[in-house]
Amino acid sequence: MQPYGLTVDKFLDHAAKWFRDAEVVGGDMGEAATRIGYAGLRERSNRMSGALLALGLAQGDRVGTLAWNTQHHFELYYAAMGVGLVCHTLNPRLTAAHLAAMVNEAANRVLAVAVDLLPLAAELLPHCPTIEHVVVLDGLPETDAVGVGSARLWTYEALLEAHGAACNWGDFHENSPAGLCYTSGTTGAPKGVVYTHRSNYLHTLRALQTDAVGITARDTMLLAVPMFHANGWGLPFAAPAAGTRLVLPGRGLDGASLAKLMREERVTVAVGVQTVWLGLVDHLDATGTDLPDLERVLIGGSSCPDALLRRLETRLGAEVQTSWGMTELSPIGTIAPTGSGGEARASGRPPMGLDLKLTDAEGNTLVPQRGILGHLKVKGHSVVDRYFRAEADALDAEGYFDTGDLAMIDEGGNLTICGRSKDLIKSGGEWINPTEIEAIVGMHPAVRHVAVIGRPDAKWGERPVLIVETQGDDEDPQALVGLLRGKVADWWIPDQVAEVAAMPLAASGKIDKNRLRADYAQGKILADRVTR
Repeated sequence: MQPYGLTVDKFLDHAAKWFRDAEVVGGDMGEAATRIGYAGLRERSNRMSGALLALGLAQGDRVGTLAWNTQHHFELYYAAMGVGLVCHTLNPRLTAAHLAAMVNEAANRVLAVAVDLLPLAAELLPHCPTIEHVVVLDGLPETDAVGVGSARLWTYEALLEAHGAACNWGDFHENSPAGLCYTSGTTGAPKGVVYTHRSNYLHTLRALQTDAVGITARDTMLLAVPMFHANGWGLPFAAPAAGTRLVLPGRGLDGASLAKLMREERVTVAVGVQTVWLGLVDHLDATGTDLPDLERVLIGGSSCPDALLRRLETRLGAEVQTSWGMTELSPIGTIAPTGSGGEARASGRPPMGLDLKLTDAEGNTLVPQRGILGHLKVKGHSVVDRYFRAEADALDAEGYFDTGDLAMIDEGGNLTICGRSKDLIKSGGEWINPTEIEAIVGMHPAVRHVAVIGRPDAKWGERPVLIVETQGDDEDPQALVGLLRGKVADWWIPDQVAEVAAMPLAASGKIDKNRLRADYAQGKILADRVTR
């Protein structure tokens, strides 16, 4: 057989040749949409590769991006990866100090920034001596006081005009690094995960399986999951590979902006975390409007309460696919198959290319694997082997990665995530699983988000605290505790409850329990004692 390197540039090459006029549409906060076919986008992206090389970058160098889901960001993905550079996506929702630490660990030489994020970039750049060039993706601000220090400032279009030149893509090994993304840090310090061309290529084939994301050239897909989180779930690769028309919403993730964009572009498949879809259905309810072309919604990031799942299905009139994944998995782990009719609502089954197993706390494989709670470990071609700059592998002796999740697999092979092992609460020497409490309270239609954390207790060691974000002002958080009576053991029932205006979320959509614990300890979350 012919040697054929599994490099991600081939996805855009394929789209440019066979789906040349299929559009990548950019919409941002209600502004007029930008449109370009895959052929035109490939030409611009390839010329930007030449521009990056002209700046003196070489294979293996890292290009940081601090940007939203836009055409320029999409082009830069391929511009960097196509010539063996590493695209290091940065989360603009982090602090400047956190971002500077990541930039310095990665030794980024170029930082590409959305114009509205320049103030954030200006905060971190004085602490990032490796940055030589700052590229503003969408023009310059009205003021000249940009503050990029010693780095040279470019606009994207000026750099493309000055140094853009056609060049060859793919002249490197498929195991070369393509992307760098840091974990969300909801369960510990953020750690860097390096994606290779091969891992991204095989992850894309996994995503395109019919019972996974399964997009086609007949679809128009809205990518509402951030491109700075785990390669945008790998969908910037899957869309051109399938010839799918792609819609990028920019900063406009509010319900009104999304509804307008989805209606005008006749979106058939939409992908994002649950908070995005909650805002969308709130807007549709308030305006009495619909999205008649929408067929499927893929939801991930954190477990979706049953009440919200039912509301999404009813209000959107679309099939909702739940999923589970991690940055370390590139990120798809399991997806509920289309047409399952709720069979696999929890998380679904793993597509081909990923193996799961359950172990006890000591790492011994559980027998049988079905119908029993265990520690979830994974293995596959798109699973991390070692964190960026780490000295030791992240795998056990059999090559499995410990996800830190507790899970069950039912008789049909469907995975249910039952919580994080680190989130378990030990009260009186016995374990309380917060996820079971959250699932019950989350069934109430007034609950938008729910979390249970442990607090220190002199008598019991730890006791659970229920924290909720509700949809209205008239819901008594105390009454929500009553939902648990008769469904969990009495000693599992939280003896404190608090309501927050907005639950802290990571870019992945997961509730940031580290932040909740810190806020509670510092008195920023005031909990009332539950009346029995």
